[in-house]
Amino acid sequence: SEPEARVQRGGGERAAPRPPRSPGRLLVERALLGAGTARGPGAVRTGRAACFGGLRPGAPGVWGSAGARILPWGSPRNQPPSSEFVARTVGVCSMMRLPVQASPEGLDAAFVGVPLDIGTSNRPGARFGPRRIREESVMLRTVNPSTGALPFQSLMVADLGDVNVNLYNLQDSCRLIREAYQKIVAAGCIPLTLGGDHTITYPILQAMAKQHGPVGLLHVDAHMDTADTALGEKLYHGSPFRRCVDEGLLDCKRVVQIGIRGSAMTLDPYRYSRSQGFRVVPAEDCWMKSLVPLMGEVRQQMGGKPIYISFDIDSLDPAYAPGTGTPEIAGLTPSQLSILGFSSAERKLF
Repeated sequence: SEPEARVQRGGGERAAPRPPRSPGRLLVERALLGAGTARGPGAVRTGRAACFGGLRPGAPGVWGSAGARILPWGSPRNQPPSSEFVARTVGVCSMMRLPVQASPEGLDAAFVGVPLDIGTSNRPGARFGPRRIREESVMLRTVNPSTGALPFQSLMVADLGDVNVNLYNLQDSCRLIREAYQKIVAAGCIPLTLGGDHTITYPILQAMAKQHGPVGLLHVDAHMDTADTALGEKLYHGSPFRRCVDEGLLDCKRVVQIGIRGSAMTLDPYRYSRSQGFRVVPAEDCWMKSLVPLMGEVRQQMGGKPIYISFDIDSLDPAYAPGTGTPEIAGLTPSQLSILGFSSAERKLF
């Protein structure tokens, strides 16, 4: 059996809570495809280069807030390095400065960039999203004190780099994304996607459904993205979930769309979604409220079956994310978005 983990704080030491034997898998577009035990350890790292993607030699364990050091359970797993030992400006610009690898083999979850924005209808620029998210991720640490989550104690995680999309052909890009994700999912690895405009969700869900059958969907967005066509094209960032319904990729009774708002061309813009069995929660139903009760209902609706979670940055009010390509006023706040993330991932909606 694994040795008990210990937390050292100052001169004292106490037992740290052990993660469940079948931990939930953390998903920033998150593919929720069930829980499972973590895979075996990676190779033990030695030398200075180990600092960039793992534990610093001579300082084992995860260094959390307030000087708390969480010692590892037996086998080492990839860990974001602490700025106490490695400067944030040092190393390869990977997500959370985790190791970069070419294969998903041996991973429980992996960050994947999809730098595509040729499906946008307004401001482009989302192709730069994966790179900028990785740059900002140097501030992310290993422990969530608010929830007690210790994901890197139970999961083997790495950065798989970017899908090599075709910026001159949207259909071909979707093929490339689908094929890349089929390999990731077939390896038993859960992809954590960094986008990219919302067109990318369609080929990702094609790969997910091929492996797992129709999945539920928690979709947090300002827009429903269920349009049929635009300028005669059936594939763009406003239509991914319409195409998913057409192909039977979604378990429509387990689809929830939260934060929907903005002007429309009809007085009943939710008609299509609701006719398919989706639950639509407009932004006005979220204003000045805690979303904890709502997420309790969502967890009950999703049950224990696989779901996919998709967060669009424009779900936030543009006061917080003005760079989005399709801003809509009166959106969600960062604290509300945090509740959605905490409730779905860390309370094991999946």
